[in-house]
Amino acid sequence: MSRGVIQPSQQKLAEKLTILNDRGIGMLTRVYNIKKQGQVWKACGDPKAKPSYLVDKNLESAVKFIVRKFPAVETRNNNQQLAQLQKEKSEILKNLALYYFTFVDVMEFKDHVCELLNTIDACQVFFDITVNFDLTKNYLDLVVTYTTLMTILSRIEERKAIIGLYNYAHEMTHGASDREYPRLGQMIVDYENPLKKMMEEFVPHGKSLSDALTSLQMVYPRRNLSADQWRNAQLLSLISAPSTMLNPAQSDTMPCEYLSLDAMEKWIVFGFILCHAVLNSDAAALSLWKLALQSSTCLCLFRDEVFHIHKAAEDLFVNIRGYNKRINDIRECKEQALSHAGSMHRERRKFLRSALKELATVLADQPGLLGPKALFVFMALSFARDEIIWLLRHADNIQKKSTDDFIDKHIAELIFYMEELRAHVRKYGPVMQRYYVQYLSGFDAVVLNELVQNLSVCPEDESIIMSSFVNTMTSLSVKQVEDGEVFDFRGMRLDWFRLQAYTSVSKASLGIADHKELGKMMNTIIFHTKMVDSLVEMLVETSDLSIFCFYSRAFEKMFQQCLELPSQSRHSICFPLLCTHFMSCTHELCPEEVNTHTWIQKLSIWIINTCSFSTMTLILILTFPLFVTLHVFTVSPPQRHHIGDRSLSLCNMFLDEMAKQARNLITDICTEQCTLSDQLLPKHCAKTISQAVNKKSKKATGKKGEPEREKPGVESMRKNRLLVTNLDKLHTALSELCFSINYVPNLAVWEHTFTPREYLTSHLEIRFTKSIVGMTMYNQATQEIAKPSELLTSVRAYMTVLQSIENYVTIDITRVFNNVLLQQTQHLDSHGEPTITSLYTNWYLETLLRQVSNGHIAYFPAMKAFVNLPTENELTFNAEEYSDISEMRSLSELLGPYGMKFLSESLMWHISSQVAELKKLVVENMEVLTQMRTSFDKPEHMAALFKKLTSVDSVLKRMTIIGVILSFRSLAQEALRDVLSCHIPFLVSSVEDFKDHIPRETDMKVAMNVYELSSAAGLPCEIDPALVVALSSQKSENISPEEEYKIACLLMVFVAVSLPTLASNVMSQYSPAIEGHCNNIHCLAKAINQIAAALFTIHKGSIEDRLKEFLALASSSLLKIGQETDKMTTRNRESVYLLLDMIVQESPFLTMDLLESCFPYVLLRNAYHAVYKQSISANA
Repeated sequence: MSRGVIQPSQQKLAEKLTILNDRGIGMLTRVYNIKKQGQVWKACGDPKAKPSYLVDKNLESAVKFIVRKFPAVETRNNNQQLAQLQKEKSEILKNLALYYFTFVDVMEFKDHVCELLNTIDACQVFFDITVNFDLTKNYLDLVVTYTTLMTILSRIEERKAIIGLYNYAHEMTHGASDREYPRLGQMIVDYENPLKKMMEEFVPHGKSLSDALTSLQMVYPRRNLSADQWRNAQLLSLISAPSTMLNPAQSDTMPCEYLSLDAMEKWIVFGFILCHAVLNSDAAALSLWKLALQSSTCLCLFRDEVFHIHKAAEDLFVNIRGYNKRINDIRECKEQALSHAGSMHRERRKFLRSALKELATVLADQPGLLGPKALFVFMALSFARDEIIWLLRHADNIQKKSTDDFIDKHIAELIFYMEELRAHVRKYGPVMQRYYVQYLSGFDAVVLNELVQNLSVCPEDESIIMSSFVNTMTSLSVKQVEDGEVFDFRGMRLDWFRLQAYTSVSKASLGIADHKELGKMMNTIIFHTKMVDSLVEMLVETSDLSIFCFYSRAFEKMFQQCLELPSQSRHSICFPLLCTHFMSCTHELCPEEVNTHTWIQKLSIWIINTCSFSTMTLILILTFPLFVTLHVFTVSPPQRHHIGDRSLSLCNMFLDEMAKQARNLITDICTEQCTLSDQLLPKHCAKTISQAVNKKSKKATGKKGEPEREKPGVESMRKNRLLVTNLDKLHTALSELCFSINYVPNLAVWEHTFTPREYLTSHLEIRFTKSIVGMTMYNQATQEIAKPSELLTSVRAYMTVLQSIENYVTIDITRVFNNVLLQQTQHLDSHGEPTITSLYTNWYLETLLRQVSNGHIAYFPAMKAFVNLPTENELTFNAEEYSDISEMRSLSELLGPYGMKFLSESLMWHISSQVAELKKLVVENMEVLTQMRTSFDKPEHMAALFKKLTSVDSVLKRMTIIGVILSFRSLAQEALRDVLSCHIPFLVSSVEDFKDHIPRETDMKVAMNVYELSSAAGLPCEIDPALVVALSSQKSENISPEEEYKIACLLMVFVAVSLPTLASNVMSQYSPAIEGHCNNIHCLAKAINQIAAALFTIHKGSIEDRLKEFLALASSSLLKIGQETDKMTTRNRESVYLLLDMIVQESPFLTMDLLESCFPYVLLRNAYHAVYKQSISANA
């Protein structure tokens, strides 16, 4: 071969096509961002979003002048208009550099494309998509990318202002225009109507382009079939022919089978616009053109930029002589597209839903079929992706009144099955690798070797390349897969691309046009290599839906429609999964969308990997006039990861909405179950019992028209399977939605990991918290609150429903219970909101116990409950229904030990405030009390001293209040002990045993620790640790410990000498039925014992000695009233005598023997006899 002839290998067609296509996408990304920024400036009107010089009114006239004169530069005669520019020139240069040099890069890209197209024409390259697939595809892609880039460039409204401003600023700064400006300005003017200009440009390229396009006649019509034709051919079905299920899916045009229909339509539409002359001479070309025009009304230029086919084509052809027929064709095709395209694509989506579902189901059951039927998977993904993108594009650009064909409420199902197939490919990648490694080495290598051997002519370079193909495949083994070896066939694929370029030029020794079998075989082999090392890239190529990132509104609308339709909610997880696609639409040449360091790192890796294929490639890159220069980084604006941020925000929003929907369904189910549980409450059986009694006694049962109340359980009686209750619908909807939430354990979006189940858990915690508090039905105005037992019933019903969620979703519902219920045992939850502990504590203290203090409620020891007393103003609640043993146990179940401890501490705080007031009264009467303490054996002197005391009634009233509070606390502690004995009997018995066996000589600090443990378990203690802690905090700094001790002693004296005054009170009558007094003075026994034990523990005094002293003083004082003759003073003397017996019975420190020595037991016996006799006579 002559050295003077340029070798095909020296043209580097494959390398240039690869580089220019990649760079073209990068330039599209950058130009698109500039255009969108211009739209944002207009839409938001935010001065900060737009460079100041484009909104500055002082520069407005200069900008208009520059645009009007563009591309001419006139700086001399317009000093007034351009004077303001002089001040801003440095800022303009700095801020517009990125935009300006992007336009320069576009121009240089255009130059390189034109140069390459001319080279291809000169080489008379043969194009056939079915033979030299990579060469033809890359050529057509380059043409479309170039066309798209120039079209979007022409849509940037500020392009002249930006370029002109920068150049004027450059001239003012450097004294001359930028060297690229003349060519750049001319290009902007020339490409005002880009397609018209490019139609002129492509006249010499018409032959090559039309050849490439007409090769699609074997591929495009076969892909663009109706759903009925697909259905009749049983397309994508693995089970239609069971006998051939294990046979590998074969095709002579393997890569064409999953080629994007959207890409082919762009090739055809743009291609035949550029070389329109062939439409008049080639029937096959005209047929392709018409078919493409009938399929769509608009095409995707880039992302959400669209191209309205028919209008643009008609506008271009209308000015060409003799094209009336073509214009009529366009109009007919437009009518056809508007009337039939929507329904055709709707039916396709309907077919694909069932086809992909079948495919995904079969492969889930038999993943081994992914080997022989991999082609079906990628065909299915590509078909579905094309239909989804078509719908998305047309729904946003509807050109007809009826929109039914562009609203698909089942689109989520199709996307879901796509995601399922993608998941199968990722999961069973090793299965596919194993299959195709054996296929390549055992079959492909042998067939290719035979083809090479049978070639009549095979030049040395081509022979070396094809021999390397055979050797590479022959060396493969299954052991490499088993050992986890990383495969890399990129070099082999690039060599095949080069070989296509070498053999497609007109004077090639080995022409691929004469050896089509070789081309088809190599295309199949290339597909097989991709199944080994490029599965992820194949998934991106065939099923990437990152375009949804740019249709946020439509994306969110589809999601809402999916959630609203119960049958589709199980597929809602596909929307968060789509967010994982978004980052694949970014490009390294647009650092505004990706991290700069990532760009440099990827570029370096790309260069290194490419060098391994050919040293010439590296030289080409280094000498190639890179249109993406370093100023991209030096002048780059602050990083805006808007695509990543959008993917994160959308994914978060989708998962949050799914969890909210599930939470709302669960809440509705809980409400229904709480209603059913409420029907089983004892209070509802009264009416049923009344009806039964009346029926037995044959009494009239109210109005005849009154409907009979349904009994609980009626809802479970089904007469017909078709009857569906509201609860059934809720459960069905919940199971569907939970399937979606449980579909994936987590998903990674832009280096962030989302866990769908955690969203549900979080929402359940928040809702459970609000529901529990809400179910208390606390009304601050009326002081109404739900009974603890009713709340407990509702909470248990709620928890039962939540536990059933574990049947649908793999979440730890116990963790939810622990988090929520433990927070409810505290005063405030984690959000600072009141809990049921604080609500019930406030209600019992401020409502129930306050009414006790007011005399409206009494504590009945016999009933172990607080009971309403008959008064003029009836209370709005029945105290017994909130304080009996069952209610207190329910309260203990709800609040738990922590909550009951908080309740106790709140009670003790009220007691401590009462004790503080009592101490003040003691201080006021200290002198008199000191004398009375030593004069209890002198009746006359005691009587005289007693008359000097003040606030005697206040002391008794405050001690009674303390006693009432302590009585309520004892009920609460007893209930807590009962509850804990059921839940943790062994632990409670151990604590009880520990408490009962404390040696008397034990140090008080150690004993108090044991008492505190016992009190937390609800066990009664000789000394109340909570009361000790509350009273300890009252120590005054101004009073010495000795003085404090004296006040404590005198307090007991004060109470002892004040007891006789109770006899004169009408309400002090003892009632055997309730085993107490209606004015609650029987609670004094508990108050005296507990206060004495706590005070003298604090002051380290002898509790027994002080209580003995109290007993002596009280006995002496009570014996005196036996000698009184005034009936008013002694009206309830016997009832007051009984207090001494109660005090001794309540005290662990006093005995009956000690009482006998102070107060004759015969008086107690007579007192009991008298009060019982009085009670019987009163009842009679």
